Amino acid sequence: MVKAFILDFDGLIVDTETPWFYAFRDIYKEHGLELGVELWSKNVGTSFEEFHPFLYLEQALQKPIDHDHIKLLSEQKYEAYLGQAAILPGVHELLQSARKKGIQLAVASSSTRDWVHGYLRTLGIFELFDVIHTAEDVKRVKPDPELYLLALESLGIGASEAVVFEDSPNGLKAAKAAGIRCVIVPNEVTRNLEFSKYDLRLTSLAEITMEIL
Repeated sequence: MVKAFILDFDGLIVDTETPWFYAFRDIYKEHGLELGVELWSKNVGTSFEEFHPFLYLEQALQKPIDHDHIKLLSEQKYEAYLGQAAILPGVHELLQSARKKGIQLAVASSSTRDWVHGYLRTLGIFELFDVIHTAEDVKRVKPDPELYLLALESLGIGASEAVVFEDSPNGLKAAKAAGIRCVIVPNEVTRNLEFSKYDLRLTSLAEITMEIL
């Protein structure tokens, strides 16, 4: 019996990932370099450990860059691409359906607490979640399973009683390593990446019905 849904945040509840990719793609282009989605995807759903866009840019240019300037520029471009942050299709309906059926809700995100809490409050859905865990709560973020194991512990349930919703291969790996069923809903940045061992794949959460979980 499903007792809880655990959702990733970036790219699943709000597509923050595509605007970040576009922002850094533009910055790289302005420096005469190409940033492919395959390279960028190494940090999707995880930290900058595998691919740090600032350090990689320095290495490619073989000279130091002004990190503060690049950070400010990337944030400006990100805001321009994001526009008005909006909840992705099907998310609100899934949350409301879960609430009606007494299914607990959690967020497990590799992003920072301020980032996740801020967006959830702006979107008006913060109070719908019983548990919210972010990067500050664990030693290692996804693809390590620690975030999902912590969410299970906080919810007071076993792995077989939860379903995870993810948009990235790193998130999928984390969920499966924690022994939890995983529904993947790739976005524009992640849809052409390699996913394996998922339990269900959707193009949008708007496709989901409670009966198929």
